[in-house]
Formats: sequence, structure tokens, C-alpha cells
Amino acid sequence: MKVRLSIILLLISIVAHAVTPSVVGQWAGKKVAYLGDSMTDPKHRAAKMHYWNYLDSLMGIEPRVYARSGYQWNGILQKAKEMQAQVGDSIDAIFIWAGTNDYNHSVPVGQFYTEKMDSVIVDGKTALRKHRQFVMTDSTFAGRINMVMSFLKHNFPDKQIILMTPIHRGYAAFNDHNIQPDENYANGQGLYIEDYVDVLRRAATLWAVPLIDLFSDSGLFPMEPRHDIYFYNSDTDRLHPNDLGHYRLARTIQARLNALPADF
Repeated sequence: MKVRLSIILLLISIVAHAVTPSVVGQWAGKKVAYLGDSMTDPKHRAAKMHYWNYLDSLMGIEPRVYARSGYQWNGILQKAKEMQAQVGDSIDAIFIWAGTNDYNHSVPVGQFYTEKMDSVIVDGKTALRKHRQFVMTDSTFAGRINMVMSFLKHNFPDKQIILMTPIHRGYAAFNDHNIQPDENYANGQGLYIEDYVDVLRRAATLWAVPLIDLFSDSGLFPMEPRHDIYFYNSDTDRLHPNDLGHYRLARTIQARLNALPADF
């Protein structure tokens, strides 16, 4: 199995480097900021080549990476502000891949809106109608997403902003104090990872941004032993994709990006 994986990774590397000089398309040369957690963090040891490295080779997308292992969506807001301070308006698009750590740390899902009855002018007359407002709080998953999206929509109104969902979660044991069961166990809120994925799907609708659904579309399923080839370590880390896993993710993202405008 290890020999087969090495051969596959070698072929991927050859293909990735071979396509670089002839990259064409609407995304070629675009500067993209990637906000995220360990799946995006270049310092994470599970992969030498991340999905954004492959997107550079496959599509000519120039990466600007702002990610840190373990970050939840409240950390994404910090990274968004760091990105703004460093690159300003020079980027073309912003990708966000986060949420698995909010699930793992049992962050309450919360609500996107509060509602109250309010008066409003309708056809020249005062009427009493329900009125909703976004919840801005870092104590819930939905509130954290609202804060990030509000910041990005305000500061980058002409940029393409794309949400990506977490992938399925396999077992991981990083040390005696950090053992994470697979996704078939609920978190401390009694919720499963797909509950958080559903929140992200709704967020994309409410904030009018495209969604790349890696949870459904990537095909990565770490609970199946035959999928060990896509993850870092079959015994201790079936959570983080290896180089081959990231290549599969990149190809999934690539297919979706071909149908989306790179800029406006």
C-alpha cells in the first residue's frame, strides 16, 4: 500500500508541475486569500502539498494563506483582519474553509437572526411586521459566521467570497489529552458534524456567496479503511488529508471554480 501511495504521489507531482506553464482560464493569475484552520495551514505536517498548492499548479491561482491549526470561526475573523492589513485591496477572491473545530469544541450553533415585531411603512401606511436582524456574537457558530461575513462584505464588496464546508471527520489521537472520536459520535451539544455543515450551507444562502460543498462532493470518507490512502496516518490521524487527499480536494474545488467568476 505504501509503495502504491508513493507512486500515486509521484505521478501527481509530475502532472502538477507539467501543467504549470500552460495554465489558462479565468482564474489564472488571480490572487486568492485562503482563510482557515489546519486543513489550510502550510505549517501543518500532514501534507507537503496543500489543496491551494495544487490549485496554483492546476489553475494558476496565486495563494495568500492566512490559516492556523485549531482555529474556529472566531479565529477566522482575526485572520481576515490580518489579511486586510497585509494585502489590502490587492486580492481578487477570498476562500474560507473552517467549522470542524467549532464542532469539535462543542460551540453552540445559535441563530443567524433575532426577530421582533416592528412598525414599517408599506404602500404609504404604517404596518406591524416581523423584523429580523443578524446576530453578531462570537459565542455561537452562526454568530461567528455573521461577524466574519459582515466584515468581508463591508471591506471587500467587489471581491468573490467563497465558503467551503468541512470534510468528514475520522478518528484522531494527537496525544493523551487530545483524542477526537470520529463523526459518528455527537459533540458536547449533542450535535453531529453535518449539523454544522448545514449551518454553513444556510450561511452561503443568507450572505449571497457561493458554496463549495467538500463534505458531500470531495468523496473523502475516512471511516472506510480503504480511504486510508487519502489521510495522514491510519492509526493516529484519519482527520487530516495527506498530499493525495489534498490533490483530490483541489480537483473538486477546480471543477466548481470553473463555473464561478473569478472577479467582478
